[in-house]
Amino acid sequence: MDTLRQVRAAVGDWIDQSVLRSPARLALGSFALVILLFTGLLSLPAATADGHRAPFIDALFTATSAVCVTGLTTVDTGTYWSPFGLAIIATAIKVGGLGIMTLASLAGLAITRRLGLTQRLLAAGEARAAGLGDLRSLLRTVVVVSFSVEIVIALILFPRFLTLDYGLGRSAGYAAFYAVSAFNNAGFTPDPIGLYPYAGDFWMLVPIALGVFIGALGYPVYLNMVRGWRRPRQWSLHTKLTLIMVSILGFISAAFLAVFEWSNPDTLGDHSTAQTIGNIFFQSINQRSGGFASFDIGKAREQTWLLEDVLMFIGGGSGSTAGGIRVTTLAVLLLAIWAEARGRRDIEAFGKRIGTEVLRGAVAITLISLSIVIVCTGVFMAQTNIPLDRSLYEVVSAYATCGLSTGITGSLPSDAKVTLIVAMYLGRVGSLTIAAALALNKQRRAIRYPSERPLIG
Repeated sequence: MDTLRQVRAAVGDWIDQSVLRSPARLALGSFALVILLFTGLLSLPAATADGHRAPFIDALFTATSAVCVTGLTTVDTGTYWSPFGLAIIATAIKVGGLGIMTLASLAGLAITRRLGLTQRLLAAGEARAAGLGDLRSLLRTVVVVSFSVEIVIALILFPRFLTLDYGLGRSAGYAAFYAVSAFNNAGFTPDPIGLYPYAGDFWMLVPIALGVFIGALGYPVYLNMVRGWRRPRQWSLHTKLTLIMVSILGFISAAFLAVFEWSNPDTLGDHSTAQTIGNIFFQSINQRSGGFASFDIGKAREQTWLLEDVLMFIGGGSGSTAGGIRVTTLAVLLLAIWAEARGRRDIEAFGKRIGTEVLRGAVAITLISLSIVIVCTGVFMAQTNIPLDRSLYEVVSAYATCGLSTGITGSLPSDAKVTLIVAMYLGRVGSLTIAAALALNKQRRAIRYPSERPLIG
């Protein structure tokens, strides 16, 4: 017992020291270890439908895609993996959606009934809590919202699968899998035929779209709306910017998608008007983060791919299960442009002033993300000789953890799969976390240089 206590104390001291030195590096390492854990589970013969061990690269790719809630797959999820393998993938999606640090804090809270400073710092960074005092409420909101939404979606989908003669067990399993995949914006489908046959089935599409939409808003938004549901005017600036940007981007994407694909017989052209409109809004929700598709993306027009490149890069809300640079990052950049165009000294919105440190963070996230996408796309093209339009689409989808694909993922060589694995990992842990992990120390200067303004533009 004494030896066990000494080991636990030593491990705890090491974690505390790691957090003090660089909490970002600990978060990066924890995510990598969880991915390797699920890779090992998916490498078991019982995880595949034919009972043979999955190749390591495919197990690693699937585990990374699940933990990073992306949805890209190198093998067909519905036919390649066994029910045990599907359960592993669903668990990995749930762990990745909650966030490794958030999940660790929840476990610590359940066991000790309290959260230490180390756990609070890690979970606050993962869940984007406004402060350490908000963390307990935020974690409670995370659990209540995520499980409640998933249970409701599963209950709605369960009778639909029963009508398809899937049987009781398979219907329950598929309903739960779709619910977890939808809310966590993962885009995995357990059905071998995916959602293509359900393009006109609103019983399937509506609950999945709602799950994706709610999951992409972000836990801080839920907490703020629950606390102030009677006083929308007093919602935080973050909540207002998120809701406005999500709404604007949703309508813009739906409008452009209608222009590009309404007459395309390979996507939406053969549907009725009601089905076409329904699929447009379903796809407009999934273009930024969800990863589900009700038509073959590979047969869409190239301008649609470009539209989705932009939307995937933007992503969803901060602190959500979505990826990308986040809608509030785009909002801050647009507000900065507006303030500069109007000749205003401060960036303002809804009677609030946005500090310059927020703008620096938004610029850093955007430029780092753009650099990663450009480098990964160049490497990917060199590895595959695939044209720029498809290569860029695949890399953006991986980095933004969206999961949409033009259909090339399954035929990629191993080195190209590794490139996408790196892109998914970097996109999930966050570009700003990467920058913080690489920084050795935060320097504070007592003496500042004189300012000078270079010419811009």
